[in-house]
Amino acid sequence: MAAAASEDPEGTTGKVTFVGAGPGAADLLTFRAARAIADADVVIWAASLVQAEVLEHARDGAEVLDSAKLSLEDVVAVYERAARDGLRVARVHSGDPALWGGTQEQLDRCAALGLEVEIVPGVSSFSAVAAIAQRELTVPEVAQSVILTRLGGGKTPMPPGEEVREFARHGTTMAVFLSAARSGQLTQELLEGGYPTSTPVVVAYQATWPDELVLRCTIGTLEETVKEHRLWKHTLFLVGPALSASGTRSHLYHPGHFHGFRRADPAARKSLREGAKQL
Repeated sequence: MAAAASEDPEGTTGKVTFVGAGPGAADLLTFRAARAIADADVVIWAASLVQAEVLEHARDGAEVLDSAKLSLEDVVAVYERAARDGLRVARVHSGDPALWGGTQEQLDRCAALGLEVEIVPGVSSFSAVAAIAQRELTVPEVAQSVILTRLGGGKTPMPPGEEVREFARHGTTMAVFLSAARSGQLTQELLEGGYPTSTPVVVAYQATWPDELVLRCTIGTLEETVKEHRLWKHTLFLVGPALSASGTRSHLYHPGHFHGFRRADPAARKSLREGAKQL
């Protein structure tokens, strides 16, 4: 049974809040995300990708729908009802709504319906995996960029020039989503792009879930590792030299570095400049 519309003193035509629920663990919700769920008349959540504890924030009487059973048209029908009846909808996505969430097509339809829209960012799984692995992805003098991508050849085609092998040519840190089912192809494209076989890899299955599995290997053993543990979905790969680098130092906290809140030590500043000239 549908929930009654919440009181709205301004008489708006409804609101949809896209909530980034993070990689799965309920305690990785932001405070803003929890408030959006608590304020909602209808909560649409991805049950297969978000832990059920997030629903503890929903108010009594809220209508709860599992998005796994809904097509885009089914979800849009809820948005139409929200526009008609002045309902507040929390559309709970896994990870961050900005990445691989099918969010834009929903935003476009909300705009056409005249709905108020808010997006609450969430913790992306690549960030969660880096935290679990206790690695910084941008290590000075090793990698200063992170490429987020997925393997081509799946259900959604990749635009020209966005193949893994093309991004691999940069030699920096990569976070590769949605690719475990084709680990052989992934290995091949990483090597074709120029990574050595010894390049470190972190393989993470169900990161932040009770059954999470985080493994370390190299590109040379990536396919073997994936097949040994029978991983084919809910798996993320972090790839690149930063995953095992050490011995470098950031300028940020160097005594020779200055900014608006800290003066540089003159001797350390001189040493820092001389070191930069030698690079």
